[in-house]
Amino acid sequence: MLIFLALLYFCLATGAIWLALFPSGRAFVARGLFMIRQHLARRATGWQIAGSRYAGSVRDGLPGDLRGSVVRFVKRHRIACAVGVPAVLIPSLLALALSSPAMLPVYEGSTTLPDAQVAALLQGERLVPPVALPPGVFTTAEVEVVRPMLVNASRNWGLLHPDFSQRLLLAFKIMKEKHGYDMALLEGYRSPARQEELARAGSHVTNARAFQSWHQYGLAADCAFLRDGKLVISEKDPWAMRGYQLYGEVAESLGLTWGGRWKMMDFGHTELRVRGVMQR
Repeated sequence: MLIFLALLYFCLATGAIWLALFPSGRAFVARGLFMIRQHLARRATGWQIAGSRYAGSVRDGLPGDLRGSVVRFVKRHRIACAVGVPAVLIPSLLALALSSPAMLPVYEGSTTLPDAQVAALLQGERLVPPVALPPGVFTTAEVEVVRPMLVNASRNWGLLHPDFSQRLLLAFKIMKEKHGYDMALLEGYRSPARQEELARAGSHVTNARAFQSWHQYGLAADCAFLRDGKLVISEKDPWAMRGYQLYGEVAESLGLTWGGRWKMMDFGHTELRVRGVMQR
């Protein structure tokens, strides 16, 4: 099927270039249409004669006039053909070569959990998202300084990929029960429009454009800590920084990618890289 589509593309693209760039091509097509019209007009003389002429043309191959026209065209436009044919053929061959999934660059991460106990936890109890925090928690002066565009962020757990949301909820549970940190979701799913808005704000916010972030697929989240009912996002806070380090360890043990290891560190960010979802 792919070979047929590539050949069809080659034929259509070659014909389009020929008609667009060469008057002789348009004249040739017009002459061909005229000949077809004449042939249809001669149908009144009987299908038998028309059938015999067609059979003779098939046996003899291309009519001499058509063969001569093709040869003359190629000779007259040698340079154009030498440039145009590879220009049309190379994309077709590349499409065929890249049709194999092994040839496509896919961003992926581990989809297997290294810890059998964690895998059992994920397959057992289905964790429930925490109660939504009041909107005012995300609009305080302290939060606005660090995350000025957070007010419009989505914190809907239902928009996250089920596998990712369960791993994230398990990370929240471990952080609370084992390390004593309450955590909050700052932003989960992010629309392409919002991603573009954040990208326009500058590289200090994000370098990813629309559909270049796992947020667009419900496979990423930005999180922070709750202390005395207030969000603590600042990395200058020793308590919060200790929490980020622990959060990174827990997230990675659950098969998530932690933004704290990136060149542009994003300590509160985690994502689940799934094969075949995001391609560049």
